[in-house]
Amino acid sequence: MIKADEEFSRLLPSVNPPVYAFYPGSGLPHPIRDPKGHSYGRKHTLGSGPKALCNETWGDNRNFLLAIDFFNMGFYWEAHEEWERLWRVSGADTTVGRFLKGLIKLSAAGVKVRERSIHGVRRHAASAGEMFADVAAEADLDAYCGLEFTRLQFAADRAAQLAYKTEHTPGPPVRVFPFLLEPQMEEAENSGKPGAVSQL
Repeated sequence: MIKADEEFSRLLPSVNPPVYAFYPGSGLPHPIRDPKGHSYGRKHTLGSGPKALCNETWGDNRNFLLAIDFFNMGFYWEAHEEWERLWRVSGADTTVGRFLKGLIKLSAAGVKVRERSIHGVRRHAASAGEMFADVAAEADLDAYCGLEFTRLQFAADRAAQLAYKTEHTPGPPVRVFPFLLEPQMEEAENSGKPGAVSQL
């Protein structure tokens, strides 16, 4: 498995990551509900609540970019929470809402790897792939918010097929998938062309 301290380009390097990667059953304090949690009683990392995600302006949405950073670092529960906050303000029954639901499911698969629930990993990863396929058909686009659908579907399929036999110490973030989500920021500013899901 790939440890989270290996190099990759963060989208929001000025935002400090959480002090531990939470997952249910880890024995660590719940980040929000427990007074010892890494986010207990704090205002959100990025200030006020998230702004709805939009395919045309995704590169300006700091919550979306932070969720990608969290996912790529191995903070799957935290990425899930960030994308869920966006999902609530963007609308569950919208195209962008369904796209976010796919990302939520993909990060939930990462949580299930940490929980050592292979059935849960496969169920969430397969659901993510289905969501990405549905959104691709609905939007009639090759990419959404900087990420190519075919690569997202491949990533979800790959996540569902791996064995995940390694047990990890609770606390440190660990990247459990052999891919990163990497939208191209300069392309978001210029042409809206898609970024990549890169293989490691």
